[in-house]
Amino acid sequence: MTDGTVSVLALWGAKLAGAVAGSAISVAYLLPRGRREAALRFLIGLVTGLTFGVPAGLMLAARLGIDKILEPPELAVMGSAAASLCAWWALGVLSRFADQLFRPVTGPKPGDAP
Repeated sequence: MTDGTVSVLALWGAKLAGAVAGSAISVAYLLPRGRREAALRFLIGLVTGLTFGVPAGLMLAARLGIDKILEPPELAVMGSAAASLCAWWALGVLSRFADQLFRPVTGPKPGDAP
């Protein structure tokens, strides 16, 4: 890897390592209610880290100003860990937003006498 080329296998390994680390931290940080929730949270973090790891790593590195000094595997590990760690929190926010958006309207119905 001294010539600047990184193998596809090395990038996938870095993405997988970051996604597993981020998912494990996510499960340990806020303990789940049961085994099913723990497995679900781990799998969601794993898939999110593998899918969005490289773009998240590039964005974070550019935001922090360290994009010129990191190698592609380092960017992949960093981004995968961050994406998988944040996945469960983002789904929680979206769930609460959807609950508020689709909550049944209470009070008088249209056409009811006042």
